[in-house]
Amino acid sequence: MHLQESGEMYLETILILSNTKSFVRAIDVGEYMGFSKPSVSRAIGLLRNGGFVTVGDGGGISLTDEGREIAEKIYERHQYLTRVLTDIGVDPDVAAEDACRIEHVISDESFRAIKQYFHYE
Repeated sequence: MHLQESGEMYLETILILSNTKSFVRAIDVGEYMGFSKPSVSRAIGLLRNGGFVTVGDGGGISLTDEGREIAEKIYERHQYLTRVLTDIGVDPDVAAEDACRIEHVISDESFRAIKQYFHYE
C-alpha cells in the first residue's frame, strides 16, 4: 500500500510523540496536528488496515516495523532539509514549513545527493 502525504505525516507525528511519551493516543495525535478526533480516527483506521500501526486495547497507538521505517525516513528528511535551508539563510520557521512539504516529494536519489553534498552528520 502506497501512503499519501497525509499518511506519512501521521506516521511521523506518532514517531515524534512516541519519542516523548510512553503511550500515544489518538487525542495526542489530533492535538499535535491540529486535527479533529473524527479525522484522526479515520486516518488511524486506514493506517491500521494498511499495516502501519497497531492500536492496543487501551487505545495506545504503536508503529509497526514498516510504519516506523517510513516515519523515520520522513523525519530524517524533515530534520536534514530544515538544517540545509536554515544554513543557506532561510528563516527557521519558513525552512521547517518548506522542509515539511519537500520531505514527501523528494526522491531517494535527490535526498542522497543533498546529504552527500552537505556532509552533515
